[in-house]
Amino acid sequence: MSTENIVNKINKLDAQELNEWIESLDSVIQNHGREAAKIILESLEKRAKELRVVYSALPYSPYRNTISQFDQGIYPGDLEIEEKITAILRWNALVMVMKANQNYGGLGGHIASYASCAEIFETGFNHFFKGGKDGDLIFYQSQCATGVYARAFLEGRLSLNQLNNYRMETKEQGLSSYCHPYLMKDFWCFTTASMGIGLVNAIYQARFIKYLKNRNLIKIEKHVWGIFGDGEMDEPESLAGLSIASRENLDNLTFIINCNLQRLDGPVRGNGKIIQELEGIFRGAGWNVIKVIWGSYWDPLLAKDKSGLLVKRMNECVDGEYQAFKAKGGAYVREKFFGKYPELKDLVSTMTDRDIWKLNRGGHDPHKVYAAYDAAIKTKGQPTVILAKTIKGYGMGKSGESTNITHQQKKLGEEDLLYYRDRFDIPLTDKQVKNIEFYKPDEKSEEIKYIKERRMKLGGNLPERTSYAKPIKKPPKDVFGNMLKSSGEKEMSTTMALVRMFTNLLREKNIASRLVPIIPDEARTFGMEGFFQKIGIYAHEGQKYEPEDSEQLSSYKEDKKGQVLEEGITESGAISSWIAAGTSYTNHDLEMIPIYTFYSMFGFQRVMDLIWAAGDSQTRGFLIGATAGRTTLAGEGLQHQDGHSHLLASTIPNCISYDPTFTYELAVILREGLTRMHDKQENIFYYITV
Repeated sequence: MSTENIVNKINKLDAQELNEWIESLDSVIQNHGREAAKIILESLEKRAKELRVVYSALPYSPYRNTISQFDQGIYPGDLEIEEKITAILRWNALVMVMKANQNYGGLGGHIASYASCAEIFETGFNHFFKGGKDGDLIFYQSQCATGVYARAFLEGRLSLNQLNNYRMETKEQGLSSYCHPYLMKDFWCFTTASMGIGLVNAIYQARFIKYLKNRNLIKIEKHVWGIFGDGEMDEPESLAGLSIASRENLDNLTFIINCNLQRLDGPVRGNGKIIQELEGIFRGAGWNVIKVIWGSYWDPLLAKDKSGLLVKRMNECVDGEYQAFKAKGGAYVREKFFGKYPELKDLVSTMTDRDIWKLNRGGHDPHKVYAAYDAAIKTKGQPTVILAKTIKGYGMGKSGESTNITHQQKKLGEEDLLYYRDRFDIPLTDKQVKNIEFYKPDEKSEEIKYIKERRMKLGGNLPERTSYAKPIKKPPKDVFGNMLKSSGEKEMSTTMALVRMFTNLLREKNIASRLVPIIPDEARTFGMEGFFQKIGIYAHEGQKYEPEDSEQLSSYKEDKKGQVLEEGITESGAISSWIAAGTSYTNHDLEMIPIYTFYSMFGFQRVMDLIWAAGDSQTRGFLIGATAGRTTLAGEGLQHQDGHSHLLASTIPNCISYDPTFTYELAVILREGLTRMHDKQENIFYYITV
């Protein structure tokens, strides 16, 4: 609304006074910077709320980059070489999928996903993703695994034979379809194939790092990166943990959402804007949001647009239109995007249709992506999400660039392969292209030297799964000695016996600090509330209040160095914490013993997908289904009955399951589990119902 309209509407505020407020804000920014202006605005908003001035501010910012061209800084890499490397990776990722379908009869795979986010991956690999012993933890979008394989091929970590056997897991000579630590135990660290589980696991991995640091068990606070797709954000698990990430100040966590605007069948939000929607969701959850929408070719146009009409047009268009703009060429964009307003058509009057077609999206511009990454790692006190706009099937031409069929494309025709080769300047002959050959530069080439030098500077190869953890000494034989004897006439539930065994383990100096009791708001149900005072409940801020039950022996005690992870009512969150603790031996070279005790009716069947992910990720630990057996709660409905969880458990290869009847059985099982997982270093986990 213009100043004049506001004045006419209110009649109590003249234009001069309003302009003075605006000029004051401009002055603050000019003399003291944006942060100072932010403090003033926050103070004004607080005062307005005190005066009960209610207004509905938009939950998102205008449809433009968060970081201006004047703030993005100088790109530190050799962009010419990096562009050559990115082009080669795109080509080899494409060839991998095409060969698999040609040689093995339609195995599937994805070309379009990695094609859309190669710059996002490469900016990270070349400048930010730390490797080595103290390296970062990275959750990769699974459909982009081909790009990660293509990079490892140039690095000399994967052979041509392995690339030729993509999706053929034979004698460890092939490559798994997606990120799969169980099948590629020295390569992948995490599995992210099922939509949503990568995001919730990344959040709880970042939180577990803070837990270990606050308990003085590790010194280095690793950064967690997650690269995911915008369509994946429809999964409830994708959004389930956002509030805990901000509540616990996880500034060691960065998400990059590849917003190519498309999922399998069509647009993610054809009638809206997925970037604006996600900004509102993440910002509302307390995250720092960085939008990377427009590439550098847009900067001169935005600078010339003094009226703000260009940004207005950007705000007006919906994603269904943006998809069509990249599918139909420069002339179409001139007519349908710029042509709506004569002033905008004049703005591009000196540009050819080819020039307009070259107006790039931010996610394909390394300058813009680098600036976003750099700002993310400098943000303190909150997690960051980068919303990067890209084109699905970038470079695929008529076969699938920004079209609804893109996600399902498994091959390109000869004409489109030649177009792909020419567009990215791959040094292959027409014959080599027709034969769908991989391309790898000579070992002494500038590309190979550069790619290896960058990884060496950042600490080592990624992804890479290693473990240098010292095994936890197995407990003495008599640790459960009193549990091996008959209780005579006295009855005791196996749940209560388990709690007593935990208490015994807390007395063992080699084991006590490594125990991670994980409870989803059921400690009192299981008789575990005694742990509250004994070892404390982890809280990153400590306890700022005196609990209501402070005078009781087992009062609620939160502590920055607390050991119990009291997760609240969230099975997905609790199992993600369990996975984080159970993979600590490889991610932090520190063996932990996570024991997740849950209401058996709610735990296993509700998070079966995450339990499979735990198995794929080689998690070690104990899952305890408590109040099982006689406590069926049949009157509360079928979901409250557990007569089948062991059937589900039996389908997971590295899950060892038991349903013990007597205390001595439980004692033997628990001790054997500790021996196998920590003394013998077996990558298994136990499911026990009590």
